Amino acid sequence: MTRLQPPNTRLSGLRSIGFLVLAATLFVTMTARMPAMAQTTVTDALGRQVAVPETMRVLSLGPDVTEIVYALGAGGRLVGVDRSSRYPEEANGLPNVGYRRALSAEGLLSLKPELILAAEDIGPPEVVDVLKAFSVPVVFIPEDNSMNGVARKIALIAETLNREEEGRKLADEIARDFEAVSALVERVPAETRKKVVFFHGIARLTAAGGGTAADAIIRQSGGINPFGHFDGYKAASEEALLAMEPQAILMMADGRGGPAAEDVFAVAALSTSPAARDRALIVLDGPYMLGFGPRTADAIRALALALYPDYLAD
Repeated sequence: MTRLQPPNTRLSGLRSIGFLVLAATLFVTMTARMPAMAQTTVTDALGRQVAVPETMRVLSLGPDVTEIVYALGAGGRLVGVDRSSRYPEEANGLPNVGYRRALSAEGLLSLKPELILAAEDIGPPEVVDVLKAFSVPVVFIPEDNSMNGVARKIALIAETLNREEEGRKLADEIARDFEAVSALVERVPAETRKKVVFFHGIARLTAAGGGTAADAIIRQSGGINPFGHFDGYKAASEEALLAMEPQAILMMADGRGGPAAEDVFAVAALSTSPAARDRALIVLDGPYMLGFGPRTADAIRALALALYPDYLAD
């Protein structure tokens, strides 16, 4: 089993209609007392024109969003983050509003943010609807699993935070990183590319298909995703897995030292696979692998090196 760690570099939905009214009232009252501030207008991932203040208390929702804020040198503005925002280390000392797809408006309100930077995939939908109605500006950041997608995220966050020069420098640096790792992966002969399957866990084998961050990182690392012909995540039957003969299994670290190869390859559908024969289990930190932020080129390189050490090892 290969366990890869990232390099050391730099709330449930609304409970009632009554709370919605209370939330709106609180924000109208709060913002009415704020001093007037210079504003700029940005276009977010949903195509909304959002006016944002020049100085602000920022709530960040999404690990990629949080990493970019810190990489732009604006981490000192953050007043809170979501549960998955664990990098850089400073983010762990901030108030945590919970899982970004199960947010509570109460938790968001309690931090008195002046701006919310939110990954496009936050939820649940009813809380997203409430966020759009807040008098506090909310800028939704695009979900895009590509180098160009990372550049789009950086450009929008930099514009929102008035860090455009820093954003250009960061985007240029990351573009160079992506170009270097792409050149590295090209050294792997096409006929040796491995079939890699990503699972969230082994209690129920749900495989990543096309359009997912896992599919994107598998492909960009030189792997072949045998489930890439369908979109999203899908339960993988034993018959399908036996027929596909995956050569490597990719999973997220569970935070408890697992998953372990002996547990993964004890699953009947995987026990006779080429991956089981070679004990080819690769474990990566979830946000590092799937976030598509400043460290993604490093994650692609780490996965490629784990898959093809004979071709890529120095």
